[in-house]
Amino acid sequence: MRKEYDFARMKGRRNPYVRHLKTPVTIRMGADVIEYFKGMSQRTGIPYQNLINLYLRDCAQHGRTISIRWAS
Repeated sequence: MRKEYDFARMKGRRNPYVRHLKTPVTIRMGADVIEYFKGMSQRTGIPYQNLINLYLRDCAQHGRTISIRWAS
């Protein structure tokens, strides 16, 4: 290893992983929903936030929609 490096001649390049970055958001979820995914996290070993992200991505990719009927 060198004692010093000359970065002045170094060419920069774009981050190849920039399209894979995640955007932090704040979202309110029911405690029961969080507990459900935390339980699934313990069984699978996957962090619960990743599980929520995977589920929402699957919904978006397959165009799933929710049908809600409000009681009148």
